[in-house]
Amino acid sequence: MTQGFKNRQTVLQSLSGETALHRLAELATEFGAEHLAFTTRSIAERVSQGRFYVACLGQFKRGKSTLLNALIGHSVLPTAVVPVTAIPTIIRHGEHLAARVRFQTGTWTDIPVSTIEDFVSEDKNPENTKNVTSVEVFLPNPLLATGMCLVDTPGLGSVFAGNTAATHAFIPHIDAAIFVIGADPPLSGDELELVETVSKEVHDLVFVLNKADRTNAVDRSAAMEFARHVLEVRLTRPISKIFEISALDRLQQSGPAWDWPKFIQALEDLVRHSRSALVRAAKDRGIRSAASQLLAVIKEERSALKLPLEESESRIARLRETQAESEAAMRDLGALFSAEQQRLTGVFVERRNAFVKQEQINAHNELTAHVSSLPSSHNGPAYRREVNHAAQEIVRAKLTPWLEGEAKFAEEQFRKTAKRFVALANEFLHRFEETDVPGLEEFPEDLDTDQPLSARSQFHFHVIERVAAPASPFLFIFDLLVGGIGLRGGIVNDAQEFVDQLLEVNSSRVQSDVDARVRESRKKLEIEIRAILCDALDIVDRALTRARTARAVGTPTVEAAFVRLDSLEREILDLVRLE
Repeated sequence: MTQGFKNRQTVLQSLSGETALHRLAELATEFGAEHLAFTTRSIAERVSQGRFYVACLGQFKRGKSTLLNALIGHSVLPTAVVPVTAIPTIIRHGEHLAARVRFQTGTWTDIPVSTIEDFVSEDKNPENTKNVTSVEVFLPNPLLATGMCLVDTPGLGSVFAGNTAATHAFIPHIDAAIFVIGADPPLSGDELELVETVSKEVHDLVFVLNKADRTNAVDRSAAMEFARHVLEVRLTRPISKIFEISALDRLQQSGPAWDWPKFIQALEDLVRHSRSALVRAAKDRGIRSAASQLLAVIKEERSALKLPLEESESRIARLRETQAESEAAMRDLGALFSAEQQRLTGVFVERRNAFVKQEQINAHNELTAHVSSLPSSHNGPAYRREVNHAAQEIVRAKLTPWLEGEAKFAEEQFRKTAKRFVALANEFLHRFEETDVPGLEEFPEDLDTDQPLSARSQFHFHVIERVAAPASPFLFIFDLLVGGIGLRGGIVNDAQEFVDQLLEVNSSRVQSDVDARVRESRKKLEIEIRAILCDALDIVDRALTRARTARAVGTPTVEAAFVRLDSLEREILDLVRLE
């Protein structure tokens, strides 16, 4: 390796394009940055193959997955009436339909195309519990054969916070973008922020207004004008065209074409005029990113070598003392958080009791009104089924908005309490930085004090099996008899009791759900904060370990280490200049 450093200029002369990326990946591996090495090799691979990423972006439920399915002519991406995509999914050209998934272990595993949803959807892979890092789908398609890779991204503004984070994490890999907007609302604040962020690195942006078939001409025109105006103001450049489309119609080959042919033409023009530039930009961006991260590692190692070992040890000791204090403070605040949790639990119970008391009266009145409208032709068992079914639907209709209100209330309460928790963590992060231990500058100065509920709702309306015919043969016979002579008061009384039971059971489930979400979110927040604090220690510990190893051998080894780092730094800077 030392001989390699001496011949740095000879090596550099042979490096260009994707070869420079491979060299940076080698250096990342040497420094133990395996994730960076993998990412850099992946960029080198797609650059060498002339592939570029066109990401489909926008708020959740804009129809991004449906749009991509329509573009490729296959319903391979899962779609539903709730937010679905949780993991960015890359669609690329292949000789036949196939798919593979990569886990955090770094290995690729072939999977049946029919099982993609098991890995990329929030329902089948909630909060990415399967530790998936990427999914790729291969299929023959003329547009993809040009080198274009389409990327399905999680929607912004989803109730699942991890989805938005996954989209933002993919931004550095985007070469061009399709932004999908709607008519109601045309653009959210999150979407505008994302457009602005992406536009700083990506020039080729294609805007489409999806679900054009669901709005009238007046609303579409107003939405288009509003979207164009705010986009031009935000991006400080003109927006030539927003394509009106219905992705679902195109997928089903029904309805008017709208602007679909023009949209396809825009993508083909993107390939024709910008493919080489997009691939070249991906290469340059990859080189800059990898070089920046490697230079930070070199700075960390050099700082550890420059400091007297005793001073480094002293700083580490102060850092560990600060960490111990932070752990103690976190435990104390954790106890306060637990007390606040108990208070909130009591509040949830009180709110539930008030809800049940109020809605019992309303539900009984609604059921009475419904019963009066039933035809007298129903026999006894059919009458009981109809009344019980109505009871369930009445209670369900009352619980759904109440659940939403309780979730919003829980979110507000959690944010208030979490602010104190995060503020304390930020205080200790600042104290870490004040120790001047090398490497800590790579961590964020502050955690976001506005923490939402990170745990997803598990509530499902509990359907009590009383809608079907009575299980008891005696009750069935009784219903036949009383129904036959028109005496149905007993059935109605049973249904009113059924309403009370449904309210009690399901309101308790709502209360338990929001309570559990607050508890689980608190645990996740604590884990996240402690992980950040531990990562800070890990960075300086690694640098200190390398410095100790070098110093243990003696001064010549330390000097050789400086020479090695200087040579690597020059090589990396030269690689950046080769762009």
